[in-house]
Amino acid sequence: MNWIDKLERKIGRYAIPRLDRYLVIGLIVGYVLQVVGSAVPAFSVLLSYFQFDAYSILHGQIWRIVTWILIPPTGLDIFAILFLVCVLTWGNSLEMLLGTFRMNVLLVGGILICDIGGFLIYGISYLVLGMGIPIYLTTYYILLSMLMAMAICMPDAQVRFWFILPMKMKWMLYFELAYIVYAIIQIFVSTKATLGAAFGVMTILVYCSQMVLPLINLALFFYFMRYHVSRKQKKRKAQFQAQFSEPRPGSGITKHKCAICGRTEKDDPNLTFRYCSKCAGNYEYCQEHLFTHTHIGTM
Repeated sequence: MNWIDKLERKIGRYAIPRLDRYLVIGLIVGYVLQVVGSAVPAFSVLLSYFQFDAYSILHGQIWRIVTWILIPPTGLDIFAILFLVCVLTWGNSLEMLLGTFRMNVLLVGGILICDIGGFLIYGISYLVLGMGIPIYLTTYYILLSMLMAMAICMPDAQVRFWFILPMKMKWMLYFELAYIVYAIIQIFVSTKATLGAAFGVMTILVYCSQMVLPLINLALFFYFMRYHVSRKQKKRKAQFQAQFSEPRPGSGITKHKCAICGRTEKDDPNLTFRYCSKCAGNYEYCQEHLFTHTHIGTM
C-alpha cells in the first residue's frame, strides 16, 4: 500500500468531485474581472488584491494564499477559451482514470507546492538581495500538468492536437516538456544579458517558478503513487521464491534425474544434466547417457 492509499482511507470521503471545474470557474471569474477592469479601474484594483504576494500575506492579507487561483495567465482570447474547454475534457478523463481523491491530491498539491515555493523564493531573495521579490502565480501550469499526468498514465492513447492533428499522448508530453525547457532557456538568456549576477539569478527563479513548481508536484505525485516494498517484505518475497526454486531440505525431492541410470544431483554434485531435443517428451539424461541413449518416441 502506498502513501496516497493510506491517506485516502482516512480522508478520502472529503474529496471534491471534478475539482478542475472549480479551478476553471475561478479562471472565468478572473477573466471577467480582467475584462471589466479595463473599463472600470476599481475591478482592476480588486483583481490585484487576489495576486500572490508573500509580503502582503505575512502582513495580514492571508486570503492571497488561495485567491491567486483566480488570476488569469494571459489575456482573454480564442486560445484561452480553447484551453479552458480542453481542461474540462482532461479533467473528466483523468478523474475517471485516477479517481476523485487522487485528482484532488494532484490539484491541491500543485497549489500548495506553488504557495510553498512562493514563500521560499521570497525569503531567499530577501536574504540575498535585501529585498523580497514576489512571484506571479497562476493555475495555468497546474492545469497543464493534468495533460501530462494523462500522458504518463496512457502514453499510447491518441488525441487530436488542437482538434486536428492526431498525436499520441506521449508525444504531447514530450512537446510540452520541450516547450517548458525552451521557455526557461529563453528567460535565462534574456535575463543574463540585462541584469547582474545575483539579481539575475533571483529573477530567473521568479519567472521560472510557475513552470517548474507544478512539474515538481507532478513528479512527487507519481512517486508517492508507487507501491513501496519494505525490507521485511522483500526478504519474505525472496524466501518464498527460494522455496519454489530449490527443493526443501530433507524432502528427498531432486531437481534432476537421469532417465537411464536414475542418478540425481544428490548422487554426484558434479554431474551435468540435459534434456534431449530429439526424444518425444521431457526426458532428462546425465552427461554419460546424453549422447549414447536410444531416442524415445522417434522412428
